[in-house]
Amino acid sequence: MAYSQTQTMNPVINELEDVRADFVVKVYQHVLLAVGAFVAFETILFMTGIAEAFGEFVFGGGGITWLLILGGFMVGQFIVSQSVSNMDNPSVQYGGLFGSAALYSVLFAPMLWYAFRDGSQNVVMAAVVTAAGFAGLTVIGFVTRRDLSFMRPLIMWASFAAMGAIVISLFTSAQLGVWFSVAMIALSGASILYQTQNIVRRYPAWAHVAAAVGLFSSLMTMFYYVLRLFMNRN
Repeated sequence: MAYSQTQTMNPVINELEDVRADFVVKVYQHVLLAVGAFVAFETILFMTGIAEAFGEFVFGGGGITWLLILGGFMVGQFIVSQSVSNMDNPSVQYGGLFGSAALYSVLFAPMLWYAFRDGSQNVVMAAVVTAAGFAGLTVIGFVTRRDLSFMRPLIMWASFAAMGAIVISLFTSAQLGVWFSVAMIALSGASILYQTQNIVRRYPAWAHVAAAVGLFSSLMTMFYYVLRLFMNRN
């Protein structure tokens, strides 16, 4: 289904209140849909033994192996971002949403396999903390009247700096410890705040799937580092 650019590129913030409310509900419904797809993909990886084989491969392969995985993940996420930017094709946006869930399931598989070896307590606690944090940040993002657009360049700069730190740690003896996880959780929180406010300023009323992809990505990044933080306690 295609739409004309002149009809659809009006940001939802300029629509009537009931249209905005319907858009926001659909965005968060699709974030939950992506989370459900992630759980389904992850379950398949564990039930088939792929997660275990992947975990042993990653943790036994050293930094180069993990760098290759991160590189593949970044390429995949770039493809996803390009697909959801095509706002004239909702079908492609759904492909991007489920594609992002699949990519995160692969990225998480080694760490979840490692975490489940010692029981599920860390995973459950990380999921609860992430969900609570996401909910709280969402409320703040919607109720604050301050324009948070100034955060975008800061988030982009911090993201590149974090990626640089990860690459350096893979080739040197530098360790990304607890404080790096805390910093990445803070960065993910800032991204959620910015995106929560930005979705109604950027996306037209029918592009709720594309809007959900960015929020899902920030949610999963926060979960990754919250889980890493809990695992570092052991």
